[in-house]
Amino acid sequence: MTTLLPRSTPREAARLTLTLLRRRRLDVALTAGLYVLVGLAGLVAPWQLGAVVDTVAEGGSRDDVVRSALWILGAGVVVMVGTALATGRLARAGEPALAELREQALDRALHLDGATVEQAGSGDLLSRVGDDVRLVAQSLTEVVPLLVGSALAIVLTAGGLFALDWRLGLAGLLTAPAYVRALRWYLPRSAPLYQREREANGVRAQAFLTGVHGSRTLRAHGLSAAHQEQVDAASWASARISLDVVGFFTRFGLRLNRAELVGLLLVLVAGFLLVRAGEASVGEVTAAGLYFHRLFNPIGAVLFLFDAAQSAGASLTRLAGLALLPARVPPHGTRAGTDTTLEVRDLTHEYAEGRPAVDGVSLRVPAGQRVAVVGASGAGKTTLGSVVAGRLAPTRGEVLVGGLPADRVVAPGRAGRPTVALVSQEVHVFTGSVRDNLTLAHPGAEEAEVVDALDAVGALGWVRALPEALDTAVGAAAHPLTPAQAQQLALARVVLADPLVVVLDEATAEAGSAGARDLEAAALAVTRGRTSLTIAHRLTQAASADRVVVMAAGRVVEDGPHDDLVAAGGPYARLWAAWSGTEPAPPAQL
Repeated sequence: MTTLLPRSTPREAARLTLTLLRRRRLDVALTAGLYVLVGLAGLVAPWQLGAVVDTVAEGGSRDDVVRSALWILGAGVVVMVGTALATGRLARAGEPALAELREQALDRALHLDGATVEQAGSGDLLSRVGDDVRLVAQSLTEVVPLLVGSALAIVLTAGGLFALDWRLGLAGLLTAPAYVRALRWYLPRSAPLYQREREANGVRAQAFLTGVHGSRTLRAHGLSAAHQEQVDAASWASARISLDVVGFFTRFGLRLNRAELVGLLLVLVAGFLLVRAGEASVGEVTAAGLYFHRLFNPIGAVLFLFDAAQSAGASLTRLAGLALLPARVPPHGTRAGTDTTLEVRDLTHEYAEGRPAVDGVSLRVPAGQRVAVVGASGAGKTTLGSVVAGRLAPTRGEVLVGGLPADRVVAPGRAGRPTVALVSQEVHVFTGSVRDNLTLAHPGAEEAEVVDALDAVGALGWVRALPEALDTAVGAAAHPLTPAQAQQLALARVVLADPLVVVLDEATAEAGSAGARDLEAAALAVTRGRTSLTIAHRLTQAASADRVVVMAAGRVVEDGPHDDLVAAGGPYARLWAAWSGTEPAPPAQL
């Protein structure tokens, strides 16, 4: 059953946003002041146009008209300059705050337990750090400036309308119930709809990613068509919700237009009665009509922007829900470890209750020993490696390094040196230079250290052959690397990271690639002299290991050196015979 990652309440998201903005009080205050100035300047044009009407009606001088025109021109310049400055100040306040939010969300995402991510689905996580961040950033640069400016324009224009004549202001105010009814119809229905839209997008992303990452498996088992149907269903479910949103929003717009029509008629009728009674001038009524007409755009913007605001709000609560997860707190009592002996004591891990993937495994790997873990698919090898590496929390049992719980051991030497490092079959090439990809593991690494790491895994030759050697840009939309080359970079990162213990989970599984032997040599160099656990599908790795552990159904069924296990004629001997094409030896006599 899929359990999505938590999302915050609107209040929690608002509190987090305010906390981030408080650190930039000056920029926020200047932004607010500039928007007020822009709003006041926007009142000048209707007021002066009304004055022009009175000037013409009363036979005033041309200088009066020119003076009004200059007022309007000056106000226009203030609006133009003030809007530019306000937008810039808003960016200075908002963009760093959004950057902090992204960093906090990414930090929590990187430290999520692997089982939590698997249960929620990678699509949910990807849509939060991808689509949701994009929508919040877009709202900051497009929606927020327009929303703030429009809200201030409404308040100040309404004040100007009452300043002309309280009765004209009251006539305009009578339209408020129509707007309130429209909002009361819209708001309760829109928030759940937008939330459903964001969640449907996450489900769609999950279905798509599963198909891309598991394409080979789907094709091998003839399940491509079935999964395509799942992707189609998820895509159309998302599309149908988006269409519902558009139709719903169109009906909301119809209600707003009706309110505008009623309001303008009320102001004009009230103005007509006041002019006929001699209690207002034609210019004042003209200004009042222009003021109310001027409210159309800001009111429409505020109300119509609820479309973007609701969507951005839903994204913000999902992003804040990730950012507000408890920060990873290092356990108390940590200390530097020099003994690299790895111990697994009565380890059990269950993805589903009552169905252990690893069942009561105990294992001791002396310092510097290389152990290969082999077995059929589903034997629990990868789960064991993930628990040892700290990517999964064990259901029962513990993992010790040097006699201490692994999460309480601090590797001696430089800061950031990991206790346990994991390299899996699926590695990522980060966007940046080759050097950047390597120094992620050791930011302070010298040039010689980087070169030595590449040389150790046999990658120095092809790296030097790149257009700009270590400074060649790789990753998305840059120089492509083969899967074997990407894996070599991952192994070179381990050399630079210099962990106490290494876990290689099928890290050389490029069995069909031309670089398979190079990868095996690289893995051998990385584990030489280092305590290591290698989850091996290529049994040549097991043959070169100091010891082989055979797993079946989540348990250890054999343990010993390669030659001894082959001679024993047990499960490993049969695996080796199938791999090497030789007849298994008869079982050893006890």
